[in-house]
Amino acid sequence: MPERIDVAIIGAGPAGLATSHELVQAGVEHVVLERGRVGETWRGRWDSFCLVTPNWSVQLPGGEYDGNLPDGFMPRDEIVRHLTRYAAAFDAPVREQTGVTSLEALPDGGFTLQTSGGEICADRVVVASGAYQRPHRPKGADSLPADLLAINVERYRNPEALPAGGILLVGSGQSGCQITEELLSAGREVFLACGRAPWTHRTTGGHDLVWWAVESGFLEQPVSALPHPSARLTANVLATGRDGGHDLHLRTLRAAGATLVGHFLGTADGRARFANDLAETVAWSDERHREFNGLIRSVVRERGLPEPELPEPEPFDAEAPDQIDIDGLGAVVFTGGFRPDYGRWVKVSGAFDDLGFPVHTQGASLAAPGLYFVGVHFLRKRKSSILYGMGEDAALVAQQIAAT
Repeated sequence: MPERIDVAIIGAGPAGLATSHELVQAGVEHVVLERGRVGETWRGRWDSFCLVTPNWSVQLPGGEYDGNLPDGFMPRDEIVRHLTRYAAAFDAPVREQTGVTSLEALPDGGFTLQTSGGEICADRVVVASGAYQRPHRPKGADSLPADLLAINVERYRNPEALPAGGILLVGSGQSGCQITEELLSAGREVFLACGRAPWTHRTTGGHDLVWWAVESGFLEQPVSALPHPSARLTANVLATGRDGGHDLHLRTLRAAGATLVGHFLGTADGRARFANDLAETVAWSDERHREFNGLIRSVVRERGLPEPELPEPEPFDAEAPDQIDIDGLGAVVFTGGFRPDYGRWVKVSGAFDDLGFPVHTQGASLAAPGLYFVGVHFLRKRKSSILYGMGEDAALVAQQIAAT
């Protein structure tokens, strides 16, 4: 017979643990099902991975950062230790090595979960499986020759693990830019196929960009503030926490030696081909930079703060090759972001929109009573999927569960 439980949380990352913490506080019995170990997704990041947001922005309920480097940026292994200590601090009921392969709604209410440990029937389920799910590859990816190593970003570990030769990175979001910088520092030749991503300076007027994002209300912006629903797929602001944090964007990478090119179109006749759109990409990114500077100016006026220097972006020469020889490449790394993948294993009709995001109110699914989501990009606000904000959504979901 299937095991029966009241509440199942899928995922023991920060979103799942935050929800578990709030349910423990409310006295609601539950189980957290984790395919690997606590913080498994974070364990799989590349070797030099670190937070892009300052340590002080780790604001999980009951698991706030309490170290002596609030303005630092935790590296991968320290993040994992923080999550492990967090789970232990409130004795989170985590079942490790229990992967959920499918979730279906039952006709009379409740859900059935197929797991690596057997079938489970749950009255209520919280999906907290992470914001980064299905790596995105452009259409031209299928044209790469079979003998050229092509990996998604989660398989990247370090420069030494890649074959000799140049490296083509397809996607210039946070991960793509950070890995490009690391490869350049290791003396590798790097080609970066660029897409649209906002950028701003790491520090302005003595404050980190995340401080400005908080104080200006940028992180509080709801989904309705976006120009269109697909903007939920827009890359995060370019930055890095490496070496204490510094500016990182297309101009800094070009200055460091990267060859910037347009969108990757595919390969033909031994050549990788790129769109002639680098100028448009940089112009779009610069406009987002100006918009963020506008938010900074608003905070300065409202608080009476000293006016910081907010210079215009430096001129950019958009001259770029439209093709390169594949023979000189050792590997291609796809760093074009992620797409929602809930629909692959959550078998609930009408639960997701055309982009794959949950259809919900305050984290509660509109397709099936008792189904909830936490840790989703723009679930409620811009901060919903980051360590600064997912605790707020977790608390709202836990309150709804406790009230039923």
